[in-house]
Amino acid sequence: MYAIIKTGGKQYKVKEGQMIKIEKLDAEPGDEVKFERVLQYSDQNGHQFGQPYLKDAEVSAKVIEQDKHKKVVVLKYKPKRRYYKKTGHRQPYTKVLIENINV
Repeated sequence: MYAIIKTGGKQYKVKEGQMIKIEKLDAEPGDEVKFERVLQYSDQNGHQFGQPYLKDAEVSAKVIEQDKHKKVVVLKYKPKRRYYKKTGHRQPYTKVLIENINV
């Protein structure tokens, strides 16, 4: 049994008991969050597809932590111009535990 949800402009295939890293949410660790944008649900009986979302379907999850990914190094270099610039970026994320899929 799995569901495909949409959050933060991305789609995630989730199962109960799975931990995923998603785009940062405004929630504290320990809070409950609900994802109501369920695109697809699948179990032993078959598949259900939304148009674009399933009605009366939601995925509940618990926020585990708020953190940042590893640093991505960005280098800019122009040959023969003495131009060299190095910057970095750390994208914030929210780690959640999928607790329940209700359809």
